[in-house]
Amino acid sequence: MWRGSVAYLCIAPAAGAPVVTVPEVRAVPGRGLEGDRYYLGSGTFWKPGPDYELTLIELESIEALEREAGIRIHPAAARRNVVTRGVPLNHLVGKEFLVGEVRVQGIRLCEPCGYLERLTQPGVREALVHRGGLRARILTGGVIRTGDAVVPAAAGDAGGAAGASLATGARPS
Repeated sequence: MWRGSVAYLCIAPAAGAPVVTVPEVRAVPGRGLEGDRYYLGSGTFWKPGPDYELTLIELESIEALEREAGIRIHPAAARRNVVTRGVPLNHLVGKEFLVGEVRVQGIRLCEPCGYLERLTQPGVREALVHRGGLRARILTGGVIRTGDAVVPAAAGDAGGAAGASLATGARPS
């Protein structure tokens, strides 16, 4: 069984605005991450629905981008909300999992688009095909923190949200 973590948390306050990293953020079911463009209904590609609540990408994909294509970008430049380490995102479509204390469900892969390439470098789109991340629905709200555990829902159920936080050394509140 896998067990990963949150490497970066990223939000952008408006469509086209630079993405900033934050140490923690509140996830709200049906809305997204407080302070993010999609939470506010102002993202470039925003439409009502769960596809825009939360996006995730593997840090390993960003590292492979540099290793395999010679393209170096900061993880926030991928314009996904949660950058994970050690999480098999492509295998989580239709699955529930915990991001810290927040339960989410993978909806569909988040393939890269031409907009991302225009904001970064030529070749990003092609290099990230099938590893551009995951779109997820927020099932239960709460706070997500950098360093939080990301685990399958079944693994997190045994210890609840506190169990997911304890896995990273955080103390339950």
